[in-house]
Amino acid sequence: MPEPADASSREPARASTPMESAQVDAATPPRRTPSVWRNRSYVRLWIGETFSQAGEQVGTLAIPVLAVLVLNATAQQVGLLSAAETLAFLVIGLPVGAWVDRMRKRRVMMTADAVRALALASIPVLWWSGLLQVWQLFVIGAVVGGATVFFDVTYQSYVPRLVEPRQVTAANSGLETSAQVARVGGPAASGGLLAIMPAPLVVLATSIGYVFSFGFVASIRDAEPRHQKTPQASLVREIGEGLRFVFGNRLLRRIVMMTAASNLFEGLVTVLMSLFVLRELGLSPAVFGLIGAIGAIGGILGAVSSSTLSRRIGEGRIIVVAALVSAVSPFLIPVAAAVPSAAIVLLIVGEFFFMFAVVVYNVAQLSFRQRICPPPLLGRMNASIRFVVWGVIPIAGVGGGALGGWIGIVPTMWIGCVLGLLSCSVVVFSPLVRLRQLPDAPDV
Repeated sequence: MPEPADASSREPARASTPMESAQVDAATPPRRTPSVWRNRSYVRLWIGETFSQAGEQVGTLAIPVLAVLVLNATAQQVGLLSAAETLAFLVIGLPVGAWVDRMRKRRVMMTADAVRALALASIPVLWWSGLLQVWQLFVIGAVVGGATVFFDVTYQSYVPRLVEPRQVTAANSGLETSAQVARVGGPAASGGLLAIMPAPLVVLATSIGYVFSFGFVASIRDAEPRHQKTPQASLVREIGEGLRFVFGNRLLRRIVMMTAASNLFEGLVTVLMSLFVLRELGLSPAVFGLIGAIGAIGGILGAVSSSTLSRRIGEGRIIVVAALVSAVSPFLIPVAAAVPSAAIVLLIVGEFFFMFAVVVYNVAQLSFRQRICPPPLLGRMNASIRFVVWGVIPIAGVGGGALGGWIGIVPTMWIGCVLGLLSCSVVVFSPLVRLRQLPDAPDV
């Protein structure tokens, strides 16, 4: 190993089984879990992901502003843009999991960062040349979305390799915290930059974020072995193994169904946010960024408090509570249209509690599924879940854009809010309500 003294340069030992634990001398004190921040490889991944998230959050505001205010996109086009950015989860989401399990994960993440950086850098070039059109944003969004599928599935499968099993929740919490910090600074910075420079140039900051992410991921010291392909292995069979694991687990099945329904119905609301804020309410891009930045503080609080809330409320119950809060808070968005004098306050409060609940929910369910999944299935498990829960987002994009153009933006948002709340019944009427502690192994 290049750095034998680094705990991150070797694969952590597997956690003891209950039978093995029973054989340990009772007089031996339990070994204290070392801080995940002493793991240099994890820290490098965390820094790279932080740069990636910061750049992405700048682009999250700049690209819709570019489409709406520079290219005069319609509601249908805004919906199609959102669909293009997430279509890859539906189209290639399943095979990506099997491919990732066969590949060296660090190289996959580096390639994904390079593709995203180059694709987004083309936007200011096309704009400077006078050639930028809405359909080109669709293409670029699809390319970036495809690379993001590879990166997200890979890094979620990579975290359990870099850290010990007992550190997984802390590692996920650290990544979520940095993501939420980026959601605070990113929109605020983007709003400020949009006030002094054209939107296409602001998009360049997203590209730069991916360049920094590439550099830090490349610096990780990890001797990941090559995948040993068995003679009878096939892509279809490996995809099937991932799907069977996800839908064969009674608790995981409920969580996936709830997340997919929530993303579908709440997507009807979020896809129209840029049109709602910029056109319906007539607010400026700077205020739009400020709303997202202040609201994302809730996400930071959710990330840092997720472990404590899980212990106090229960690992299963916190998923149910967080799902309900995340479904109720979006109602404040269409309410803002009826009370324009309080619109900014209502949007901030709604975004704050929505992000708080979503992050608590995500940390809880992600840590649970990483904990119960056998390491060889991690890529396929994550990809199977992403295929379902993110695959509905392009459907929401197209549907939200079509409904927004047909019956109006605000009525479409009301429909999304009501259906999103009803979708919580999947976890409310489930065994999760009674569980203070989720299992550490598959439990069908």
